[in-house]
Amino acid sequence: MDNFKKLSMLLLIFLAAYFIPFDNIKVQKAILESFYMLQDYAQKHVLLCLVPAFFIAGGISVFVSQSSVMKYLGAGANKLVAYTVASVSGTILAVCSCTVLPLFSGIYKMGAGLGPASAFLYSGPAINVLAIVLTAKILGWQIGLARAVGAIAFAFIIGLLMAFTFRNEENEKKRMKIFTGEVELKRTLLQDSIYFFAMVAILVFANLPKPDIESGIWWNIFSAKWYLTGAAALLFGFAFIKWFKAKAAPLIITAILSIIAALIFPQYPLLSFSIGIAGVVLTGKISNDDTRNWLESTWTFALQILPLLFGGVLVAGFLLGMPGTNNGIIPNEWIGKLVGGNSLLSNFFAALVGAFMYFATLTEVPIIQGLIGSGMGQGPALALLLAGPALSLPNMIVINNALGFKKTFAFISYVIILSTLLGYVFGKII
Repeated sequence: MDNFKKLSMLLLIFLAAYFIPFDNIKVQKAILESFYMLQDYAQKHVLLCLVPAFFIAGGISVFVSQSSVMKYLGAGANKLVAYTVASVSGTILAVCSCTVLPLFSGIYKMGAGLGPASAFLYSGPAINVLAIVLTAKILGWQIGLARAVGAIAFAFIIGLLMAFTFRNEENEKKRMKIFTGEVELKRTLLQDSIYFFAMVAILVFANLPKPDIESGIWWNIFSAKWYLTGAAALLFGFAFIKWFKAKAAPLIITAILSIIAALIFPQYPLLSFSIGIAGVVLTGKISNDDTRNWLESTWTFALQILPLLFGGVLVAGFLLGMPGTNNGIIPNEWIGKLVGGNSLLSNFFAALVGAFMYFATLTEVPIIQGLIGSGMGQGPALALLLAGPALSLPNMIVINNALGFKKTFAFISYVIILSTLLGYVFGKII
């Protein structure tokens, strides 16, 4: 099968190289656009979003007991508890459709049921409190409320649908009882929780988007984002040394160097962030088996996911171009003409296009604002808001690698169908 996949990939590359008209100016722009999108993705998302997410996923894989995952998220767990935990976890993280992937892979690998794992996969990028507030403020309270209610409901419904569709496999999981015993825990639940809370706080605070208005609570939080990130990093360092027995000296030196870099080059916060990552990696390498296993698991997730993501970003950029541009192979005018009014077809097309496009966190709101100004209906706008942030072409490629084609197709289909139907009903009401 591996050889078949390699042969298929080589054949696809050959056919693309043979038939694509590279001398066509439209094709040249689309190719350039794909690399612009990859650069934008690398600059804005890899270091601050994906790297912390990989560390969290590695920590889940190594330090979270399988019995805990099975108890709260496993195929035999209480459904209300499992789906609530999955949805709330996704809501707290508020990440984009690509950043959620290593976290999803982590809990699914540890034995989480398909339903709760799918609920988590949808809720992470879809139920973003700040994005919903921004939607209500810019696009109107009606569509903001509809997005909030729809996204929360979808997390539960999609999870339940996935569990029901593949119920035979889920029942087999229960019968197999993958993990039946308890392991001797090296740390208390509180200690592990503080460790993971610190990493999640780093992920959340480092990626706080700039508000449109330079006043109010969101602006105050944004203004302090790097101080909050630094405080979370210090908490992580304390937990890493105290409870994970990491060597103190290299972490202390890392903290000092990060602070010095922040003071000398305050306009380059990524420098301090990069120093911190390098210091944690070095410390983990030289400390003990636990920390080395954590880094190994983190590296495994990165190797599995990053190549697929980068390839997906290139393809998405080639087909659709950067958000707000018209340099992809598929003209924006075609999309605009198909999402006017409130027919089932226009809602379906909006959901379908949104599912394949890549939206960085919060970017969907100004894009849809522009589309509404060009004639997009309220229903299709909601359909795109519900499907777009939760999915993207790069995201689909990685999900397919984790779940297989059938489950991936089902997940994508449920997101698109539910988004279409709610968009249509909302359009009728409004």
